[in-house]
Amino acid sequence: MKMERLDKILSNLGFGSRTDVKRNINQGKVKVNGNLVKDPSLKVKLSDLVQVQEEILIRKDNYYFMMNKAPDCITSTDDPREKTVMEYLKGRHRSMSLFPVGRLDKETEGLLIFTTDGNFAHHYTSPKHLIEKEYYAEIQGIVSENDILAFSEGVTLDDGYKTLPGKLEILESGDISKVKVTIREGKFRQIRRMFVTLEKEVTYLRREKMGAISLDPTLSVGTYRELTDLEESLLKRT
Repeated sequence: MKMERLDKILSNLGFGSRTDVKRNINQGKVKVNGNLVKDPSLKVKLSDLVQVQEEILIRKDNYYFMMNKAPDCITSTDDPREKTVMEYLKGRHRSMSLFPVGRLDKETEGLLIFTTDGNFAHHYTSPKHLIEKEYYAEIQGIVSENDILAFSEGVTLDDGYKTLPGKLEILESGDISKVKVTIREGKFRQIRRMFVTLEKEVTYLRREKMGAISLDPTLSVGTYRELTDLEESLLKRT
């Protein structure tokens, strides 16, 4: 059974640097299985109950969250000029080694998965696996059956790349059309560029689904939550 140092566990859970964590342990703020401990090097199993002051920790091998991304930040862990999605993480979550899986354009809202699981992220974003992603979009101009056909055949972008076949569903057509788009790739600004090829402009874009995981409709823009056990199970089956 895997054993880890107590100070490493607490540091990975966002309780501060190893130095901060060791100080808290030495000050008697940590219990393991109900017993006060003051040894930062104590080896702890995943099944052991760890408590920091009044908080009993929910410990897992890896963590998975969903965010309803805001349209004022880029999908990056760090940038010297731009606001990033990491700035929306609060408290200990900002120090938990979480990172976004895949990306959304700066102006795009919606579902973004965060995890500490590098192997999962690599699998999920690999071009070999072609995970379906579903979007709601508002389009300047009338969207027609011809556009549906173009999406189904693949659209040639401005750089000459032809996308894989996608699905376009018209919800409402008019001066501002409302549509749903399903694609299996994630080229840079792909949906916006597909519509540019069709001489239309995306005025609003929100990702609503990645694989089997749907955006929680109760999450307001810029907020996030941990995945449920069921959602985590569905995510790993993709």
